Amino acid sequence: MALALYTPGLGYYASDSRQFGRFPGSGSDFVTAPELSPLFGRALAAQVQQALDVSGSAQVWEFGAGSGALAAQLLQALAPRIERYAIVDLSGTLRQQQAERLRPWAGQVEWLDAWPTSMHGVVVGNEVLDAMPVQLLHWDGQAWFERGVVVDDEGFAWGDRPTALRPPIEATAFVPGTVTEIHPQAEAFVRTLAERLQRGAAFFLDYGFPEHEYYHPQRVQGTLMCHRAHRVDSDPLADVGLKDITAHVNFSGVALAGQAAGLDVLGYSSQARFLLNCGLPALLLEADVRTRADAQKLIHEHEMGELFKVIGFARGMAFEALGFQAGDRSHTL
Repeated sequence: MALALYTPGLGYYASDSRQFGRFPGSGSDFVTAPELSPLFGRALAAQVQQALDVSGSAQVWEFGAGSGALAAQLLQALAPRIERYAIVDLSGTLRQQQAERLRPWAGQVEWLDAWPTSMHGVVVGNEVLDAMPVQLLHWDGQAWFERGVVVDDEGFAWGDRPTALRPPIEATAFVPGTVTEIHPQAEAFVRTLAERLQRGAAFFLDYGFPEHEYYHPQRVQGTLMCHRAHRVDSDPLADVGLKDITAHVNFSGVALAGQAAGLDVLGYSSQARFLLNCGLPALLLEADVRTRADAQKLIHEHEMGELFKVIGFARGMAFEALGFQAGDRSHTL
């Protein structure tokens, strides 16, 4: 998965293809919330500003900034409040797109090749955890196997090998034949965040579930999927490097990794509830009809509103985060 997504010159996110866009006709493969509506970033800006004020900082870090749409929305809303907007992105191609889009704020934006040694401020990540490589596990009813990629006469194929790796719940909860995922890289990412964040907050928005839903017995094929031309398929071995490969987020694992490393969980909620708490209704009242219609997709249950979740962390400060004032689901993690 890592090779297919990030190999320089060959990986999906290292190519010149246009990943982000609203319609297949644009040559894009999928749409993210900032591309869908500028009100996404404007609502999130209210939470970012509160966290900046509490932390006493003027620095924001964004991981996996995509096309730069979210950065532009946050900077447009908060430019006087943000002195430094740092982007950490593995894709050189996307960096070029981001630089073009963020030219009006060139004096405030910079790109980093690696984690800073220490951080004081606010971290944001929209659809970044789902793009981190996962490991596949197969349960045959008797034992666990790690599922990986092999080469046969016809090309890439799946292969299993015995493993000591396990999902976080007992094997008796799984139906024989189940294939599921574990997320060591995403959890390691959160642990690294805990090491570097001295004082501040972090907010991650992504699609996923708490553990008891993620590893539900009916989810026998896991959540691994691919995106291309705004269509979804389940075969990451086909057209390698030409389409996105992703898995839903186990938010319980992410929360536990953060807590164990010293972060406090500020809250966990649906994207819809988070954006409503952050003032989206008032923004809708000011918007034109087209903008309102697009923004509704951010909060409708059958669109992004329920499948997408938000988790917040803090370190070195305690406050009631605006986005979790109502509808906090931390107890479900």
